[in-house]
Amino acid sequence: MVSPEQVKAMIEAKLPNAQVQVNSNDGEHFEVTVISPQFEGKRLVQQHQMVYAAVQEAMSTNAIHALALKTYTPQDWIAASQSV
Repeated sequence: MVSPEQVKAMIEAKLPNAQVQVNSNDGEHFEVTVISPQFEGKRLVQQHQMVYAAVQEAMSTNAIHALALKTYTPQDWIAASQSV
């Protein structure tokens, strides 16, 4: 079992300058939002692959059972925030 803070640290280590929000009710299922300039020009699946690569080890050992993932470029995040 891993904490939301540990998941956040794993992602930030692979995606410097990213803004990462992690929520979990049980330490196995996580809701993650990542905002990163490194996502610029990448398709959504590529963005998700970048995040999964950061937590791959924890997922392979089932420390992370499920990951609900939302990824945004900084511009996409601003647009999404304004449309709410």
